[in-house]
Amino acid sequence: MPHDAAIAELHSLLGDRLVTSDAERTLHGQNETYYPNTPPDAVAYPETTQEVSEIVKICARHNCPITPYGAASSLEGQHLALHGGISLDMARMNTVLRVSPEDLNCTVQPGITRIRLNEELRSTGLFFPVDPGADASIGGMAATRASGTTAVRYGTMRENILALEAVMADGTIIRTGTQARKSSTGYDLTHLLIGSEGTLGIITELTLKLQGQPETVSAATCRFDTVEDAVNCVILTIQSGLPMARIELLDHMMVRGFNAYAKAGLPEVPHLFLEFHGSPASVAEQVESFAAIAEEFGATGWQTATKAEDRTALWKMRHSAHYASAALGSGGHIWPTDVCVPISQLAEAVTQAQEDAVRLGLTSTIVGHVGDGNFHAGLSVDPENADEMARAHEFTHALGETALRLGGTVSGEHGIGIGKQSFMAQEHGPAVAFMRAIKQALDPQGILNPGKMLPSADLAAAAE
Repeated sequence: MPHDAAIAELHSLLGDRLVTSDAERTLHGQNETYYPNTPPDAVAYPETTQEVSEIVKICARHNCPITPYGAASSLEGQHLALHGGISLDMARMNTVLRVSPEDLNCTVQPGITRIRLNEELRSTGLFFPVDPGADASIGGMAATRASGTTAVRYGTMRENILALEAVMADGTIIRTGTQARKSSTGYDLTHLLIGSEGTLGIITELTLKLQGQPETVSAATCRFDTVEDAVNCVILTIQSGLPMARIELLDHMMVRGFNAYAKAGLPEVPHLFLEFHGSPASVAEQVESFAAIAEEFGATGWQTATKAEDRTALWKMRHSAHYASAALGSGGHIWPTDVCVPISQLAEAVTQAQEDAVRLGLTSTIVGHVGDGNFHAGLSVDPENADEMARAHEFTHALGETALRLGGTVSGEHGIGIGKQSFMAQEHGPAVAFMRAIKQALDPQGILNPGKMLPSADLAAAAE
């Protein structure tokens, strides 16, 4: 094994919390999509920031790669140890360290998941609003700059993190940011680390903004004859300033997937899933205003869900989109991708994606957080079918080209990881060289999650 010396030293530090069994390595080499299993050489389970620091120092001495690992729900392979080495599983660092209800913030360790965090916050009357669907770890959500169904109202991880503690590539522990809501001091290292996918530092604590639990919550669904009608309804809703908590688009194929996977019994036409937060009076006003806009675009089948159990069932179904998409294909795998465009370009981007899927003979669903211009396509693929995989690659490339042509980005949520490196030079141009300079300055040995985000020199040259 190429990293035996590092593993031996780590074993002395961690004892049975350094695991090299085939079963554990295989588990940490799995992913939710079509990438092949990529096991690390060993899995480390730290329990403190100081242990993370010691682990990193050992790995730095032996030039051993380290890949942070959260809940493994990322969709671009960010948690896969491409170059072997250590998978740093943060599951045991899962504590709420402090809650300040008066300041509407809390500090947590990275291994706590969003569902458990909100369970622990429930008695305070506060909640953490970012909801990517999967029960992701908070550290992983920060590392991938996650967002989700509530981003249209509450923002992404970028807007909801005040401060971080992180271990850098030489083992130094740093703190960035404070509990204050703003600062004008120094470079913004907090937001440099958010979205860096574990390539610049390992997040070991997070101070998060919290929100008051809304007095009233109401959900609703409605359907449209065409995707264009549904998207144009969303555009006018956002332009009208309605404070939507969630506004999600499902195309007819996604609805078909829900019918196959969850026996939803929905008419197979485009739908919007909605949620409204506020006081009883403000929610009633929001619902009335949205219904009036939707009527202009021919919405039918309006249904509301005010009971908590009905809302939970609705969003549980929405969050199962990945598996519902898989129910439509025979390959058992999903090639997921996402883009984000200005909302004025959303209808064109969605319809182009649908046309490309038909042209290429692919089974594709579309679902998205369309209130902020972000949507996802889920392609049913068989990784053993080379022709189908080639067509899926052509689709994702065309979708990225469409997003950039319309003034958008090749990922609003999934991140870059392995799958979207080929677009980095095209989207960012000369700025990629400065990203490389930052990586070199902060991780000169290249041991932090190597092979992620930044394209290889050959790939970058080809893109240019």
